[in-house]
Amino acid sequence: MPDFLKMGIVLMLVGMVATAVLAMTESATRAPIAEAKRQETLRILKSVLPEGFDNEPDVDTVTFADKRLNRREKPVTFYRGRKGATNLGVAFVVTAPDGYSGDIELMMSVNPDGSINLVQVVSHAETPGLGDKIVKTDWPLAFKGKTQENVKWGVKKDGGDFDQFAGATITPRAVVAAVKRGLDFFVEKKEAIFQPATGEKKP
Repeated sequence: MPDFLKMGIVLMLVGMVATAVLAMTESATRAPIAEAKRQETLRILKSVLPEGFDNEPDVDTVTFADKRLNRREKPVTFYRGRKGATNLGVAFVVTAPDGYSGDIELMMSVNPDGSINLVQVVSHAETPGLGDKIVKTDWPLAFKGKTQENVKWGVKKDGGDFDQFAGATITPRAVVAAVKRGLDFFVEKKEAIFQPATGEKKP
């Protein structure tokens, strides 16, 4: 048999063995990775949702797509916290597309009465020392208890009630606007968001 054929057969066998090993590894790690992701989701939900829920909010979900949630209208999962049949709150991610360095993803939770419980930054690429103050200070706590009506939505430089950062107005302005859009969406779709059955809804 010619050497090049032998080499081809050897390479084919090596490829088959490597593919089999990778498939086995992926199969063995799929469940642990999925569980790790679930635990991380639960950790974030426990940090933003009101205390006392006794359901599994990562399972009790509903999905919406709307430009107010993100500019590309990607489906967004709404995680509902309940105690028995009582709605305690809902958490969902809203994206600010106009941060100084790109998208800013925010997990916000809203109480059934339309007031914000907490806002937490999930991801951002803002400038260290300036825009990243949205995660390195307690600035996001300013949203707690805010409704559509009890605050002027905007940074103080624009006539609103929220502080901006010295030398970095763009970042807080983008976050405030995104949170307001998320709150507006919640108020408009509250009934559908808290519907009893788990499933997907699109406005």
